[in-house]
Amino acid sequence: MTQGQAGLRRRLEAVEERIARACARSGRRRDEVRLIAVTKTVGADRVRELFELGIEHVGENRWQDAAPKWKLLGDRGTWHFIGHLQTNKVRDVLGRFSYIHSLDRMSLALELEKQGAKRGITARCFVQVNVSGEESKHGLRPEELVPFIREVSQFPHLHLVGLMTMAPAADEPETVRPVFAGLRQLRDELNSSGILARPMRELSMGMSGDFEVAIEEGATWIRLGTALVGNE
Repeated sequence: MTQGQAGLRRRLEAVEERIARACARSGRRRDEVRLIAVTKTVGADRVRELFELGIEHVGENRWQDAAPKWKLLGDRGTWHFIGHLQTNKVRDVLGRFSYIHSLDRMSLALELEKQGAKRGITARCFVQVNVSGEESKHGLRPEELVPFIREVSQFPHLHLVGLMTMAPAADEPETVRPVFAGLRQLRDELNSSGILARPMRELSMGMSGDFEVAIEEGATWIRLGTALVGNE
């Protein structure tokens, strides 16, 4: 085992211990939380090492950066597109990434539906919500969510699996708890509204600096870069 592989294993063990403690604190089972290794800052060799350690899910932010890694390793694991998706990149992403975490506007929904219909592919999508209201963040405003969902849920080639958000960077993770609690509340309100033919069960929230709080507030997918993958 190389030094890099040994470091990766140590980080994975530490992350797993923190996930387990967060689940215990909130009365959740470990299998309710799935881990996405965010590999945007590392190359194909590190992605291969992750797969060899048993990591199943990897996340990328840009097709341009993901392309060489996917071409080498796309037949392994489950790939998640977690960054802002330009409509002109939908053709590249659709069919290669099992989940898109950043459905945030009607023009993107229309292009996903158009390309999905052409290719017979149904895209599994998280709707991105800007719960914090930060200008620098993508995502729908909470008040835009219901009318957006009402329309997009009728698209036959989109499967809305859940909601996604990004919390503000914070020195104290506890300060962003309301963001995660807010996303969970939005999901629960949608599920009780009657506008969805099938309930949304997933919450994609929590990153390296705040994932324990996100788990305590109901995250079903967490997206970890530096805490797990490190940097090359």
